[in-house]
Amino acid sequence: MITSPIVSAQNLATQTFVTQTQVNPDEVVTDFEQTLLLIMVFVIMFGLGAGLTPRDFKLALKRPQGLIIGFVTQFGIMPLLAFGLIMLFLFQLDPAYAIPVAFGALLMGAVPAGTTSNIFTYFSKGNLALSVIMTTNSTLWAVLMTPLALAIYGSFIFTQDSQLTIPFTNIVATLVLMLLLPVILGMILRRYSANVGAVMELLGGLVGVFFILFLMATWVPRNWNLLASTPWQTYLVAIGLGLFGIFIAYGIARAIRLHPANARTIGLETGIQNGPLAIAIVLASFADDPNVGLILIVPALYSLFIVIVSTFVTIWFRRANTAAEQKIPNLL
Repeated sequence: MITSPIVSAQNLATQTFVTQTQVNPDEVVTDFEQTLLLIMVFVIMFGLGAGLTPRDFKLALKRPQGLIIGFVTQFGIMPLLAFGLIMLFLFQLDPAYAIPVAFGALLMGAVPAGTTSNIFTYFSKGNLALSVIMTTNSTLWAVLMTPLALAIYGSFIFTQDSQLTIPFTNIVATLVLMLLLPVILGMILRRYSANVGAVMELLGGLVGVFFILFLMATWVPRNWNLLASTPWQTYLVAIGLGLFGIFIAYGIARAIRLHPANARTIGLETGIQNGPLAIAIVLASFADDPNVGLILIVPALYSLFIVIVSTFVTIWFRRANTAAEQKIPNLL
């Protein structure tokens, strides 16, 4: 019989942490918030599609370096980073808690880039055109790559004894309905009504910002007890996924001698994941699972803290944007 590494680690841990093994999903996301979230994700993705034109794809194909780099960092670094953080920190905890929380963390590492990365790229004086191309590219590829990443890394964590089955059919269906469909509809709208498409593009970006502010204003006060009882390892995974993702991708981009503005863009695009989408996938795919509340913890914490992390990173990036840097030719 195959034993999950998390289950085996219980016997090796030097200290057992007291954790909640059951969390009511309504404590994490209420029914009203679930409905609002699904609408918001659809509108955000619709806005992303409404901002695309055939010219954007032509330009991307003329300079495919950004697409290639973005694909590698998004679906190469982030799922692997999530897996590493799970192995290092969540294995210390009670398996009844760690296994569902680990799936939420792995999913958070496997989803595509979030549209708020475009906003932070703009304020960090990055390459906004590259940012939009990378977001679009990762969003379209996510229908294939997100389930693939879950299958590859999940095979090492969620085995027969883990009592967690990944509903791949539900996840793919959610990705098609919440990603592919609204993006295509947005592109069609832009094709036949450029003015309305431009408005929807702006609305999609504003909705993404609204989600973060809404989360801070309503979710944190209501879930204060849950936040206080969540182990520090879970916080480290949720915060570290975005923070380490940004700087690992930024370091790789600088190591291969990309323009600093492009390196900042790639860092932010890689580390800023689509938190609302991850939460929507969990709610749609694990609605009847008793562990859905635990699965939601890392996506919810990530969505909360990534805006704080990205704000400080953006401030640091802006300070690094010197006059000498602006004289360097940018080939992307």
